[in-house]
Amino acid sequence: MRLAKLSVVYALTAFGFGFGLLGCAVKEIDTTAGWSPNKIYAEAKDEVSTGAYDKAVVLYEKLEGRAAGTPLAQQAQVDKAYAQYKANEPAEALATLDRFMRLNPASPAIDYALYLKGVVNFNDDLGLFSFITRQDLSERDQKASKESFEAFKDLVTRFPDSRYTVDARQRMTYIVNSLAQYEVHVARYYMRRGAYVAAINRAQIALADYRDVPALEEALFIVYKSYDALGMASLRDDAKRVFEKNYPQSEFLTQGFKTAQNPWWKLW
Repeated sequence: MRLAKLSVVYALTAFGFGFGLLGCAVKEIDTTAGWSPNKIYAEAKDEVSTGAYDKAVVLYEKLEGRAAGTPLAQQAQVDKAYAQYKANEPAEALATLDRFMRLNPASPAIDYALYLKGVVNFNDDLGLFSFITRQDLSERDQKASKESFEAFKDLVTRFPDSRYTVDARQRMTYIVNSLAQYEVHVARYYMRRGAYVAAINRAQIALADYRDVPALEEALFIVYKSYDALGMASLRDDAKRVFEKNYPQSEFLTQGFKTAQNPWWKLW
């Protein structure tokens, strides 16, 4: 009986040993083991150029480990963030950029990192299916837009002569317009549901916080029409007078609320 038990133990041991060998046999081989850092970087760039962003991310991560502390490793971090962004991994891209800027505050690539952070947030707010739904950026939650604006603002303030500054300024203008339009979108929502006091309050946020943006025309019109609906003649007349002074040729007075315009994404 004891011999039988020992035989079972030996058999199980042998089986486990054989299974371990099998696991070793199928273990993935690192084909980059003998590559130089420059070769890894070149291969990663090639993967990006062909759209294989997930493969590029893996290569950039290997390069970060093997060339740690070198300018090439720093460049790999920024390039990895771009590959993650293109691979539809915005959260990972932002985390990579934040880590890069925290560890390399004096890097000559900081301006690009700030620009890329702004672009990632800018495009993240667009939504994957916005081109189908025709949903305007102003109708979405504005957290990403605000973070995008802050990144672009940091860029143009710290690096006014950067090659990325001109585009960053244009995007900032668009973001400000969308933030103001967001407040107007909410005000319009309240007005159409008869919540006129809420509509006035929301429209006045846009009027108080923003200057020289197209959305203010509709904001003033909402205030005027809401006071009219509430039967507050004095405030209605004041609002109308301010509206006509600022927008004497406004189509709102003759056509009411405008129909939907082209979706914002056609601008980019």
